[in-house]
Amino acid sequence: MQKKVLLIDTVHRIIPDKLSTSGFEVIAGYELSRTEILDCIPDFYGIVIRSRINVDKELIDKATNLRFVARVGAGMESIDLEYCKSKGIECLNSPEGNRDAVGEHATGMLLNLMNNLNKADKEVKNGIWKREENRGNELNTKTVGIIGYGNMGSSFAKKLSGFGCKVISYDKYKTGYSDGFTTETDLDSVFSEADILSLHVPLTEETKYMVDSEFISSFKKNFILINTARGPVVKTTDLVNALKSGKITASALDVIEYEETSFEKTAIMTDKEDFRYLAGCDNVILTPHIAGWTVESKIKLADILANKIIALKS
Repeated sequence: MQKKVLLIDTVHRIIPDKLSTSGFEVIAGYELSRTEILDCIPDFYGIVIRSRINVDKELIDKATNLRFVARVGAGMESIDLEYCKSKGIECLNSPEGNRDAVGEHATGMLLNLMNNLNKADKEVKNGIWKREENRGNELNTKTVGIIGYGNMGSSFAKKLSGFGCKVISYDKYKTGYSDGFTTETDLDSVFSEADILSLHVPLTEETKYMVDSEFISSFKKNFILINTARGPVVKTTDLVNALKSGKITASALDVIEYEETSFEKTAIMTDKEDFRYLAGCDNVILTPHIAGWTVESKIKLADILANKIIALKS
C-alpha cells in the first residue's frame, strides 16, 4: 500500500514528481480548509507545507499515522517541534535551498544603503543632480556583526568575503565555527565593534522582539540594521525611535512585524504611524519577504526537501 503525502501548500512540481516516482501517493490539498485537513489527516503518512497552516497540537493529535512534516523553506515556527518529537514525527526543512538567495539579497540591500542608490535614483529621475549629498561609504572600512550563524548567516558572511570588511558572528547555540569568512565572538563584542548588524535567527519566544530599545542602546557605535530573518524579531516602534535619534543610521527590512503567518500578506500597514515613518525614510529599504524568493531557490528548496523525504523513507 502506498504511503500518502498531503501537499497543503502549492509547491514546485519537483516535489510531487519525485515523491510519486519514489512510490508515494501524492494528494494536492491546496484548497482544503483547516477543518477539512483535520478531517482527512489520519490517512496521511506525511504532509508538505509552507506557511498556510500551523502544525499544532490539535492537528498532530488528529494525525495518528503521520511520520513526517516537511516545510519548503527554512523557518519552522509554524510547527510545534517538541510535540512532533514526542509523537515520533520527523520534521524536515530545506534551508540549504535559499541560503544563497538570502545572502545575496542582504548584500544587495546593504550596498544600496551605503551608496544611497534608491535616493539618488529617485532624485535623478526627477531632474535633481546631487553628488556631495549622495556620497557613499565603503564596506571595506566596516565591521559587520552577524547574529545567527546557520545557513543564512554563513551565506551572508561568504558573500561579504570579497569586500574586505571585518565579519564577526554570534550564535548562542553554536561554537567552534570560525572559518575563512567570519570570526566567532560573543554578543558583547558585537555590541562594541559592529558598524552593521545583520539578523539571521529563527522566530522563537526567545527571539521575538529581541531587537528592542535596550538591545539597540547596547551598541557602542551608531549602526545599520539588516533584517532578513523574521519581522517580529525587531520591535518596530523601537526601530523607529532609533532611526529618529540616529542610533540606527539606516535599515534594510525584508521582513516586517505586520506580516501574517502565511507571509503572503500583511495586516493593514498604511494606517500605522510607525510604518508610515519607515516608508517615508530615504535611509530605509523595505522588500516584501523576498530575500530567499528567487527563481533558482524555488527549485533548490523543492529538490532538497524531496530528497530528504525520500531518504527518510529508506
